[in-house]
Amino acid sequence: MEITTIIFIIIFLIGLAIAYWLGNKSGCFKTNRYWECELPNHRRDAIMKSRAVLGGQFSEQLAPFLPDFKYLPTECRFVGKPIDLIVFKGMDDKDINEVVFVEVKSGNAKLSEHEKRLKEIIDKKKVRWEEYRIPEELHNNKKDIGDKINNFINDTREEITFKCEDCGRIIKHKGRCLPCNIKRKRERRNE
Repeated sequence: MEITTIIFIIIFLIGLAIAYWLGNKSGCFKTNRYWECELPNHRRDAIMKSRAVLGGQFSEQLAPFLPDFKYLPTECRFVGKPIDLIVFKGMDDKDINEVVFVEVKSGNAKLSEHEKRLKEIIDKKKVRWEEYRIPEELHNNKKDIGDKINNFINDTREEITFKCEDCGRIIKHKGRCLPCNIKRKRERRNE
């Protein structure tokens, strides 16, 4: 009786393994067959979405030249992201009297959350002018820049280090380290 039970258990386990293997093969076959049928639909959908995106991008750049556009094309500058156009009214007359942010939409397209947030910020007049000056050592030392380019080309780069202006950490660029920059931006935002 013991031997028959053992043989029965072995046969049962072998049958179970065969059933698992057949089920796995059958499932793989069905999955592959499903995707073979669905792949053309997914490709068609991807192509249509790609065309829509490209058409939208083309329309955004072409918008200033369309008949109902209310600004002069020569006063428009295409940005793309996060806003499509910036219009400098009066620029042709060398008398800019207004700056207009323009988002181009077609059909039933709506503003994204990011675009809505940007519109709110502009409506609240949280816009300002800021000037950035290139550090003297970057634009006056043309010989040094030439040497650095040659060193880079010849792969003889020297390791240059600087100290963070706020905390004194060793960094690989002039100015502030990342934590100090983040801290400073947060402080400005809270002002």
